[in-house]
Amino acid sequence: MPKWYQIFPKYPWLSIYAWIVFCIFPFFFIFRSTGPLEIVIGLVLTLLFFIAYRLSFISNGLLIYISVFVEIAISVTMTFLYGYIYFAIFLSFFIGNIQRKVSFFVIYSIHLLVTIVAIIFGFLTQMELFLSHLPFLIICLIGVILLPFNTYNRNQREMLEGQLEDAQKRISQYIIIEERERIARDLHDTLGQKLSLIGLKSDLAGRLIEKNPEAAKNEIYDINQTARSVLKEVRELVTNMRGTKLEDELFRIKQILHAAQITCKISGSPKLFKTPLLVENMLSMCLKEAVTNVVKHSGATSCSISIKQSAKETLIKVYDNGIGIDERKDWSKGHGIRGIKERLEFVNGSLDIYSKNGTIVNIHVPNVIQQTSQGE
Repeated sequence: MPKWYQIFPKYPWLSIYAWIVFCIFPFFFIFRSTGPLEIVIGLVLTLLFFIAYRLSFISNGLLIYISVFVEIAISVTMTFLYGYIYFAIFLSFFIGNIQRKVSFFVIYSIHLLVTIVAIIFGFLTQMELFLSHLPFLIICLIGVILLPFNTYNRNQREMLEGQLEDAQKRISQYIIIEERERIARDLHDTLGQKLSLIGLKSDLAGRLIEKNPEAAKNEIYDINQTARSVLKEVRELVTNMRGTKLEDELFRIKQILHAAQITCKISGSPKLFKTPLLVENMLSMCLKEAVTNVVKHSGATSCSISIKQSAKETLIKVYDNGIGIDERKDWSKGHGIRGIKERLEFVNGSLDIYSKNGTIVNIHVPNVIQQTSQGE
């Protein structure tokens, strides 16, 4: 249930004045009575109603239902004695905050039935009074019918939005963890072997520096070249981590294929619509890896890249006219394919590779739309 400061609904600013009027209204009806005893009874009933109404929001279990039925009894009594029916509006709002469907419909039905009976009885016993505020009675009855459903649906929507927000936060945390693990793997694969090589060559150069200075110089030169290579790869890795737009990546891919003397044909728009930057970055990295494989391993003379974005998914198709793949070998663990698959897993994507007069790589990424009660 809502907390005490949520007892009145958070509707547009005008509604707070309406609720204040409903709170003050019973005193107008009470003081219209001529007898002091009736005034005292009315004040006591009003006080008891608001105490029970407060308890219904902070209670658990059976006490909630006891409070509700006390409120219904007071509302009916106020209708019979003073012609004041508007406590039914307060009850309607509270009933909408009950989360269990069975409890909601049972109490809703009882409250609606009792309110209708009270209005009918009021017309029979105090027709002049009830006719004087007939339009307000009609509005009150409409509120009793519709307000619980409106409040119930709003609370359900807010609860689902909260769950969606929590799920999105958890997904973001998982993505961060997975990305850290991927970065760790990339750093290990990129730096591990070459740093080990630098260490071995440094030891060798230290042993050769007196015995064979020329060989030691060669080893130091190799160390220098290896270190430069490592620095370059680290810079490339950091650049990839910053995020790359697909349009920018395609420009670099054209340059790479042109340098490798492979003709390039691109179809489809590189500007993706309603695609998160993370997803676009993953697509760019996967496309870069796929084209790198074309340059290094395919022996192709031409490469075509097709980009298609539909309501369901984004598809990037890379085709080359090279030697194709050997389906007898487990190609899924080599040539960067594992890295592509791992990146696509972050965004629920998939990868298809098969040979047909060369190699066809299909990269699929779905388009995903992006988000404790005590009531019984």
